[in-house]
Amino acid sequence: MAATTTTAAAATILHADLDAFYASVEQLLDPSLRGKPIAVGGGVVLAASYEAKVFGVRGGMPGRKARELCPQLIFVGGRFSEYQRLGDAAIKVLDDFTPLVERISIDEAFADVAGCTHLFGSPQEIARKIRERVKAELGLPISIGVARTKHLAKIASQVAKPDGLVVVEPGSELAFLHDLPVTLMWGVGPATKARLAEIGVETIGQLARTHSGALERLIGHAAGQKLAALAWNRDPRKLETHRRAHSAGAQSALGRKPALPRVFVPTLLHLADRVASRLRAKDRPGRTVTVRVRFADMRSVSRSVTLEQPIQATTMLAEIAEELVRGVLAAHPGEREISLLAISVSHLEEHAELQLELPLGLADEKLRPGSRKGLARFGADRAVDKIRQRFGKEAVGYGTVALEGTRSVPDGFRELAEKEL
Repeated sequence: MAATTTTAAAATILHADLDAFYASVEQLLDPSLRGKPIAVGGGVVLAASYEAKVFGVRGGMPGRKARELCPQLIFVGGRFSEYQRLGDAAIKVLDDFTPLVERISIDEAFADVAGCTHLFGSPQEIARKIRERVKAELGLPISIGVARTKHLAKIASQVAKPDGLVVVEPGSELAFLHDLPVTLMWGVGPATKARLAEIGVETIGQLARTHSGALERLIGHAAGQKLAALAWNRDPRKLETHRRAHSAGAQSALGRKPALPRVFVPTLLHLADRVASRLRAKDRPGRTVTVRVRFADMRSVSRSVTLEQPIQATTMLAEIAEELVRGVLAAHPGEREISLLAISVSHLEEHAELQLELPLGLADEKLRPGSRKGLARFGADRAVDKIRQRFGKEAVGYGTVALEGTRSVPDGFRELAEKEL
């Protein structure tokens, strides 16, 4: 199987990614931390410096395990307003070179510089200038990958880390790509990596040479087709400078907790609160609710349901999610511990009109947005939203969630990660 890349357009897409961003900001603001292994967080590692990563410390790891790997690890609480300020400032540097910027998180973005090379030089020269300005103006390291496609540019920026620049010209794309591990690809997490390893696939080149039928049987039709295309650098996606979110989600790392209602019910309510409040703020209810349960061995199972009417009420979302999680656990009776829970709502609608329902006494009336109970729940949510807007998010909460102690992952960090909607 061959791929035609030498006659394609020039490499003009940049992927810029601030290195170990949260930890780098902490080291910038407190010079005494520079050169030392640090972690942002406490009960759970939110981010780790490169000095800590050398010992195997990584984001999402329980704090106890991180300390075992690196006894000299220094934990810091996190300065979320500074993360936002410096992240915005770094993206603003890209804006000064091209209007075609697609921000995909607080600390990374794509930029297409095809239309501004006559002003600022080659894509490589533009990338070099961006790195110099971010370093000089903000004091932060940033790695940039330059390639013809978004997927390859993102991989190139990972190869460039820490604090580097990698340019992949069209004539050398596959030679560069095929020797790299599959874990650098979008969509290859621990579970997919393990499945691919079962058939001896560890590099992107091995993936590219795997028969499509075998790949699809292993990881599914859609995922198999997508990864096969990306392995040959077939990625037609363009930059979306005014991207509109297609879903809203939130997740919570639990460490290793028993798969019991006293653990997952309050967590789901907290996640539903975070997701539903964002849906209401943008007036974008959604029809499809998906939950993801990750077990102690890092294997994840997802389950979803598509509703007749779009929802954006907190308790309604929490109860639907709870039913889905109970279904997952019932289907996996041997799993005694869970390490992560996630909720997402997709098929979002623009200012959907609420269809009122007659009081027919249906069993699922409280899960119907247009029913009397559904309207009452939505009204309660709106009251909570108004109180929070005036007095802050900590002013009011939902049931046992509001009575819980300080969470291992601060809401300030979560809000940065969930800004996309």
